[in-house]
Amino acid sequence: MGAEAYPLHWPAGWPKISKNLYRDDARFNTSLAKARDGLMHELELMGANHIVLSTDIKLRQDGLPYASRKEPEEPGAAVYFEYQGKSMVFACDRWIGVKNNVQALRKTVEAIRGVERWSASDMMERAFSGFQALTDQSSGEWWAILSVSPTATYHEVESAFKQKRRDSHPDKPGGNHDLFVAVQQAWEYYVESMA
Repeated sequence: MGAEAYPLHWPAGWPKISKNLYRDDARFNTSLAKARDGLMHELELMGANHIVLSTDIKLRQDGLPYASRKEPEEPGAAVYFEYQGKSMVFACDRWIGVKNNVQALRKTVEAIRGVERWSASDMMERAFSGFQALTDQSSGEWWAILSVSPTATYHEVESAFKQKRRDSHPDKPGGNHDLFVAVQQAWEYYVESMA
């Protein structure tokens, strides 16, 4: 999967909350240690393998984030794992504090496990289909093609797309058909990931 536990390795194609937007206080009333251990437990019960919890909190020797460290500026958390031979990822940065975002991930996995226990037929596979971790090939590294940060705002991405599309148009001197197509595909991938 190539995910790093520290510093935070945000998944490609997942929108992030802008630093300028207000984050909610989740009021989960939990510690980071309980949220972290609960998330690992839920994933293990589900049958997940190769679990990597990625945050901006430094790691213990066992590779998990310290529970007693000062809260970092970046509260996001992402958990990468393998489920039935497929690479998966969940990420959350909606809440104030890493512990709340880790707890939100735990609650998400717990809810999806409920779908597996209480639903009919292939509901679990359908629920997970949108959480498969993206490889560099499948995403085409849209941000690199558009020359923006993976965490760029919608307006920054749209502006870069329009400029790159104009510059690479095959009818323009110096244009490049392959680059034009790649720019269009990168934009389409980005828009689909936002839906």
